[in-house]
Amino acid sequence: MAFSITILGSSAAIPTSSRNPSAIVVNMDYSYFLMDCGEGTQIQLRRSKLKMQKIHHIFISHLHGDHYFGLVGLISTLNLLGRKDELNVYGPHDLEKIIQIQLEASQSNLGYPIVFHITNPNEAEIIYETDEHYVKSFPLDHSIETTGFLFSEKQKPRRIKKAFLYYDFDVPVEDILKIKAGADFVTDAGKLYKNIDITENPPQALSFAYCSDTKFYEPVVEYIKNANVLYHEATFMEDMRNVADEKFHSTALGAALIAKKAQVGRLILGHFSARYKNLDNLLEEAKSTFPDTELAADGVTIKLDANEKTRL
Repeated sequence: MAFSITILGSSAAIPTSSRNPSAIVVNMDYSYFLMDCGEGTQIQLRRSKLKMQKIHHIFISHLHGDHYFGLVGLISTLNLLGRKDELNVYGPHDLEKIIQIQLEASQSNLGYPIVFHITNPNEAEIIYETDEHYVKSFPLDHSIETTGFLFSEKQKPRRIKKAFLYYDFDVPVEDILKIKAGADFVTDAGKLYKNIDITENPPQALSFAYCSDTKFYEPVVEYIKNANVLYHEATFMEDMRNVADEKFHSTALGAALIAKKAQVGRLILGHFSARYKNLDNLLEEAKSTFPDTELAADGVTIKLDANEKTRL
C-alpha cells in the first residue's frame, strides 16, 4: 500500500519566503487527506502537483488562523473547478459557523455538499475509518482547544505461504480465513500443520502522527506510541523555553523527548518561528535526544515504509 506525506507548509504563524503556514497532505493507499489549511495551501497543492479534487477529507487541528485561513479559499476554488463530490471537514465546533459566514457573505453557492464533523478536544476518538485504515484525533495542550491526528493502517492478517496452497489436498475457504487469523490446519487424513510453519508475518501496519500546536505534553505519548513518523511542532529552542511555555508551544528538545518516549521511527520538526533564519541549531538540539530527526521542508514528500527511512 502507498503511504506518504507531503509537507505543504512548515512555518509557524508568520509565513516566510520559503515556508508557508501549516498544511500536510497524507496519502494512504491513494486516498488523500489534508491536515490543516493555512494561507496559500491551494497554491502549494498546485506546486506539489497534487490534485485537490482528490481530497475528500480535511482535518483542522484548531482555530488559530495559520492552521485554517486557507480553507474557505480552497473550498471556493473546488467549487469553481466544478466539484460535485462531498467534502468532509473535521475540526472544532465553531469551524462550520466560520466557514458558513464567509460563504454567505460572499454569496457563494456551492455545487457540492460539505459535511462538518466536530472533533473532541478532551479525549481520543476514531473520526474516520475504512476496512484498511483509520484516523484518530487526540487532545493536545495549547492556548485554545487543539487536537492532533494519527493516520494508521489496520494490521493485515497473516499471509499463507504459497507452497502450502500447492500441497496435494484442498484447503477449504473457511479454513483459509481461520489460518490467516492464526489457526493451525488439520487435513482429512489427520495430519497437523502448525500455523507458524504455513504462514508468514504480514507487512507492518504503518502510522503517521501529527502534533500541531502544543506545549510539551507527555500524555500524548500513549496516542502516538510506535508511530513510524511523527511530525511535531518545534516553534522555539530550549533557550526560549519560558516563552514556549507561555505561548503553549514546544521546543525542539521537547519534541525530541516526546519522540523518544513514544518510540517512534522518525521525527519531523516543523512549525518554526520566523525568528530563526537558520534552523540547524533546532535540528542539533533535537538530535541530541532523538538522533533520527529531520527538518520539515515545504514541498517534500516523505514515504512511510517499515524498512525504509529515506525521502522520495
